[in-house]
Amino acid sequence: QLLPLAAEQLQWMPLVNPKLHMPVIKFIYWSIRQLDTGVQHAVMTSTMRRLGEDIFKGVVSKGNPHISSEQSTESKSKSAAFFKSSCMPLRFLSTLIVLKTVTQVDYLAQAFDSLHIDLKTDEGKALFLEYQCVPVILSHLKVSSRGLLSSALDGLLQMTMESGSLQPFLEACSNESFFRTCSALLRSSKLDVQILEKLCVLLQKLSRIKSNKKMFELFNLHQMIQELHRTANPDDAFLCINLNSIRLNLGLSRSNSLTCSLST
Repeated sequence: QLLPLAAEQLQWMPLVNPKLHMPVIKFIYWSIRQLDTGVQHAVMTSTMRRLGEDIFKGVVSKGNPHISSEQSTESKSKSAAFFKSSCMPLRFLSTLIVLKTVTQVDYLAQAFDSLHIDLKTDEGKALFLEYQCVPVILSHLKVSSRGLLSSALDGLLQMTMESGSLQPFLEACSNESFFRTCSALLRSSKLDVQILEKLCVLLQKLSRIKSNKKMFELFNLHQMIQELHRTANPDDAFLCINLNSIRLNLGLSRSNSLTCSLST
């Protein structure tokens, strides 16, 4: 009920202290996340889309048209940047809202590009964990949106780089929702090798956690990995290495070989 009000308040942001922008954007983000489990009314969907577009484009206030600029500097146009802000926490949170609310592919592509750049920094990785971003990215891991699928995986791969954020990130992925999504992707015959490579890097990292073995088994991922290993092209060396590593971590192979065979 408060989101439509927040959408209206967003229009006033150019006229208020920039320090107030972050609390408003944070409120909008967590409000949207609370709606994840509910059925959205058409009006709410429209409100969220408008919110996302305003946050993506920024908001411009034209001031009071009845007062000349000579009379008051307050009447001049002012703007508030969110997605394009130079402040990383504000930009990062705005990016997440865009990913949650808009449907335009070009907006989403730019949002993933921004996320990928920010996640190259330790601050970006810390923000990813603070704002519990895994479910936001998961919603874009669909075969139907192939262009965005690769970008979404790139964001997750940035989190797998060695850092203090790696283990908390892997723990955030160690749940049924994440493994169910991976299973759905691997069941598709439309994935190209590059997508498979990225997905297997994630699964390889997750297979190191012993308690995740039950997740691999629950969603038949262990069988899919075996089949991928059996049919993989030996020339796809990077994919083969990760498939073998997953098999070894799950106890599916006693071989130390890092090359794939076309037959078992």
